[in-house]
Amino acid sequence: MLAKYVRPLLSIPVAKLVEWMQGAGVTPNMVTYAGFLLTIVSAIILGTGAFRIGGFILWAAAMFDMLDGSLARATNQSSVFGAFIDSTLDRYSESVTFLAMVYYYSAVPGSRMQLVLIFIILVGSLMVSYTRARAEGLNVKVTEGWLQRPERLTLLITGLILGSYILNPILWAMAIFTNLTALQRVYEVYWRLRNEVTVKK
Repeated sequence: MLAKYVRPLLSIPVAKLVEWMQGAGVTPNMVTYAGFLLTIVSAIILGTGAFRIGGFILWAAAMFDMLDGSLARATNQSSVFGAFIDSTLDRYSESVTFLAMVYYYSAVPGSRMQLVLIFIILVGSLMVSYTRARAEGLNVKVTEGWLQRPERLTLLITGLILGSYILNPILWAMAIFTNLTALQRVYEVYWRLRNEVTVKK
């Protein structure tokens, strides 16, 4: 959804940044690692409870996540390992972000519900990624998903920046829709494989 509506609006500034990086000799993997390091910085800040500052830094890290693929295509440096390390660090990035929030909420009285929601979100997020990876391992292309990583990041960053009165409902929404997205992909794989068996018969 975000790829369809938001990325076209960012295409011009992204293209300018990619052009500058290309001229400066920056590699896609360097961008990937820089984004991950920014995520760690964001997590450290989130762990102190400074959610707004951490949210802005997480937003900057998300921009790096968008730039590495664009730079790889512009410089013809796309590689299997680059795609692999990018996806791997994406999973670590989400995990370390939610770990920081757990660390903060664990010291706040009356925050049991937030802790439960974060756990459910993290499970759902990992299952969204796993269902796609497992499907591709079975040569089944999965394209469906209401709450993929760009949507999850956008919602989380919005909640962190705007404050708890927005963040709490966002955590509820993410807890529900990340897991619904995983189930959505399970159904898509089932439908595609069933359709293939029907065609073969």
